[in-house]
Amino acid sequence: MNQQRPVIFGEVLFDCFPNGKTVLGGAPFNVAWHLQNRDCEPLLISSVGNDKNGEAVRQAMSKQGMDTVGLQTSEHYPTGQVVVSIEAGQPSYEIVTDQAYDHIDHRHALQLLEKLTPALIYHGSLALRNAASRAALDAIVENARAPVFLDVNLRDPWWDMALLKGILQRATWVKLNDEELCTISGQPVSNGPELQTYAKNIFTDSRLESLIVTRGDKGAFVVCEEGIVEGAPVPVENVVDTVGAGDAFSAICIEGIIKKRPIVDTLDQALTFAARICQQQGATG
Repeated sequence: MNQQRPVIFGEVLFDCFPNGKTVLGGAPFNVAWHLQNRDCEPLLISSVGNDKNGEAVRQAMSKQGMDTVGLQTSEHYPTGQVVVSIEAGQPSYEIVTDQAYDHIDHRHALQLLEKLTPALIYHGSLALRNAASRAALDAIVENARAPVFLDVNLRDPWWDMALLKGILQRATWVKLNDEELCTISGQPVSNGPELQTYAKNIFTDSRLESLIVTRGDKGAFVVCEEGIVEGAPVPVENVVDTVGAGDAFSAICIEGIIKKRPIVDTLDQALTFAARICQQQGATG
């Protein structure tokens, strides 16, 4: 077993689409899924219910070769669900409340870390909406003393600026999209060159190694000590939906960090992989 494994913390859930199809997802789960496909041996720390969907998660992970030791089972809360609506190819989400991933147990998580030195800890912002899972993540970060990759996923009303600023300050790498960048910067939504100014300001005010900004069909850029690295957009002919494209992008960024690849190469690979995911329904197909 690789003891320098990425620890992936947060939600696992089912995306429920208008056509009746359900696809296993949740940003952390999607990231772990893609990392497993790329031989990075992720350890997913999450929780599912003692129900049919929870068993489906375990079966899917086992079939994929993923380690299920970090997947807790709740007797009191159901496996997560999100109702997805698609308009003009863009998803919107109705996120069901009080799910198993809102109640991740910190004691179980800390036991896992006794035999593991994480390469990094990945988390988003959705799973932090509940105090129990926030406490679990805080305990993991404090005890593991590993660098943190923060994948910002602002889903109204499940975030607040005070919490976001706190987790930004302890991150080593941050990935967010252009709209989230404007929101955090307190600026109107923009597609112009001022985005890089907003990103530089956040980078300067933090202890980040890099700030990664995705821009949909306009590509992405990274702010780091060397300056700004830009990635050209990858054309997608047949967009099915963009659910999970950002998670695919994050997974390649994490792989690049672990394998110490040049930022420019990682950025190009991440954009290419995210474009591919846009051609299927859901993040894991």
